[in-house]
Amino acid sequence: MQISQKQMLEHFTPIFEKQGRKYKKKTLIKAKRATEGEIIYTKTSDGVETKNTAKAGDFLVENQTSSSEKYLVKKQSFEKKYELKGALEKGWACYSSKGYVWAIEFSEENLQQLGQQDEVCFEAEWGEDMIIKKGDFLVAPPELDEVYRIAKKEFGETYQLL
Repeated sequence: MQISQKQMLEHFTPIFEKQGRKYKKKTLIKAKRATEGEIIYTKTSDGVETKNTAKAGDFLVENQTSSSEKYLVKKQSFEKKYELKGALEKGWACYSSKGYVWAIEFSEENLQQLGQQDEVCFEAEWGEDMIIKKGDFLVAPPELDEVYRIAKKEFGETYQLL
């Protein structure tokens, strides 16, 4: 059973406001303009997390983790979140994060609140399924206008507490 993005936001916004902690990306990313229509499967150390189809103007981002997970970011969001550090080859460039995210470690209690045992399938902001498991991090931008999952291992490799 998939839980909608709206339901996830309604449920977790008060939790972020009370228990959420601010984190900043501590690693640089690689990014380039995505090819419109390209399908990107985000793969972490524990398998496929989600998929997304590139739209005009989207950026393809690659995290510098052991999984080198890739994902798409809308142009407006990308420009707000990242600052260019230097050009690389084949259209890629290196960027640093400009802001922060809210994050909570997804717990057994969160699973129970949503009526699930092992994992929760919810709708990502772009309409595809996204899975979150106990120990992963549920993350939201400062505006608390969407939520998404970052796998535990990759979160630890990528973020630091502010």
